[in-house]
Amino acid sequence: MARIIAVANQKGGVGKTTTAVNLAAALAAAKRKVLLVDLDPQGNATMASGVDKHEAKPNGCEVLLDEAPIDKAIVKTEANYDLLPGNGDLTAAELKLMDAIAREGRLKEQLAKVADRYDTILIDCPPTLHLLTLNALTAADGLLVPVQCEYFALEGLSSLLDTVKAVRHRLNPNLEIEGLLRTMYDVRNNLGNEVSAQLTAHFGDKVLRSIIPRNVRLAEAPSHGQPIHLYDRSSRGAIAYIGLAGEMIRRERGLNAAAQDQAQDVVTPVLHAESDETLDDVVDIHQE
Repeated sequence: MARIIAVANQKGGVGKTTTAVNLAAALAAAKRKVLLVDLDPQGNATMASGVDKHEAKPNGCEVLLDEAPIDKAIVKTEANYDLLPGNGDLTAAELKLMDAIAREGRLKEQLAKVADRYDTILIDCPPTLHLLTLNALTAADGLLVPVQCEYFALEGLSSLLDTVKAVRHRLNPNLEIEGLLRTMYDVRNNLGNEVSAQLTAHFGDKVLRSIIPRNVRLAEAPSHGQPIHLYDRSSRGAIAYIGLAGEMIRRERGLNAAAQDQAQDVVTPVLHAESDETLDDVVDIHQE
């Protein structure tokens, strides 16, 4: 079953779409089965993946409105990840869903139909905290937050975290912070270094070790409809996203190992109970 990760930050221009596209490509290069969902009406992730957002029919809009099966909307990209395209039609979908029953769960319902085909599903969210983003957070297991190391980025982060708390309370109690990713980082910038230090001080190991640098080739790649590892795999940007993919895979393995350990903690005393104790005795022990 796929791990679903929403890439979100209500502040624009922080490298959210760049991260979604290039992380999807890097994970696919690591032989992971990946689906990228473009949930932003701007359709930038679709175009950066080499798919014409104007020609993509059906797309995410029809899927959310249950007017087309998700199978028919998903397309294969040159970088070997699958894409659920998005464009301006998503704005209309958001408006139509305002009065719908269980409107925040539409995306979760659709992704459940294909989740067993993928290792990872990434959702590129719009730079707002409206209904489309709520759909992503309701469907997601984790939230990846690209953060540009500047003062106003920190200010916007607090609003996003408040939204995450509300979503956990009302819609998705299992939502976790996958990590905070420092983007467009310039080591020569004193403010960037200070903000980076503040992030680490406040959020600890939630701040990913991977750092995405400012890189001209990374900025050029979307205009060619290619992820960075196809456009210039030797660039600093490509190397950074390959490192990020590796870190995400290691974290996922750590989560799986922790879950297995937890299951073993439960199974072991039960197995012991079958030979030496009754199951009721074991239950009593755990209750104590």
